[in-house]
Amino acid sequence: MASGAATRSATVVPFGPSSPRPSLGRRGDRVLQACFPASPLNPVTGDYTEGLVEDVGNAVFRGAGGPGDSVTNINVSNGVVNDGGYFFGSYDLNFSDAPDLGDVEAGGEGLPAGACVPNPTSPGPGSVNPFDKPIYTGPPIIPAPQYGSGIGALASPSDTSPGVSSGRLHDYIKGRSYAGSDGR
Repeated sequence: MASGAATRSATVVPFGPSSPRPSLGRRGDRVLQACFPASPLNPVTGDYTEGLVEDVGNAVFRGAGGPGDSVTNINVSNGVVNDGGYFFGSYDLNFSDAPDLGDVEAGGEGLPAGACVPNPTSPGPGSVNPFDKPIYTGPPIIPAPQYGSGIGALASPSDTSPGVSSGRLHDYIKGRSYAGSDGR
């Protein structure tokens, strides 16, 4: 397969031919339709099409703003997932509030030692409270560059999030989270 070519996987459109008599490795569409007549995947009575499934995937993946956003049970609207406070509350799939590493406040009292480094100091004898930690005053802790491919571990989420959130199903490129994320 050519680099960057989309890899397709089965969703609601099955691979290969149907068999009138299902056997090992072969499906029988008529038997499946008879066993599961109310299934949304049933090609005769079901509502799911390949396009709808892809749109729902994009809506859940990044809030595509298409018809998938209006599908019930996924709780996505314009890229914001809302679980009603059950676990995360609201979560923006487009990462519009991604932090800028240059704006990270460092120090003591529960703050990190730097944008990419937790505070390594001890809160002191008898305490396990991170708010008791003093400001780290040791030698500078310099984050190491990332191993492997990419633009590096020091890239700010506020800079990389637009590229990550612009991805759609079938657009992935092996070794990269989005086009250009390998530094080229």
